[in-house]
Amino acid sequence: MEKKDKPIFHKRIFWDVDFEKIDYDAKANFVIERVFERGDVEDIRQCRRYYGDKKVTEALLKAKYLPLHTIHFASALIDKPLEDFRCYTLRLLNPELFPY
Repeated sequence: MEKKDKPIFHKRIFWDVDFEKIDYDAKANFVIERVFERGDVEDIRQCRRYYGDKKVTEALLKAKYLPLHTIHFASALIDKPLEDFRCYTLRLLNPELFPY
């Protein structure tokens, strides 16, 4: 198996962890979710290049939480309906309070 170059992400995406110590392979799901939630277009390209669309799709569909706009974006990008996303169905099961 060939060694891929590490992806180059903005440090602001991982503001709450030690950026230099991130294990991109062991924490793949965390990295993918965080990049889609807080990254820009180039970060997402780097993520897809490094992990491949199959791994990215798998991680996004299994995520426990993603912001609604990220779910819609990911749905369009990987061509899967919203109902396939675990975080979307969890959101429907736990509706938010009405904003009075």
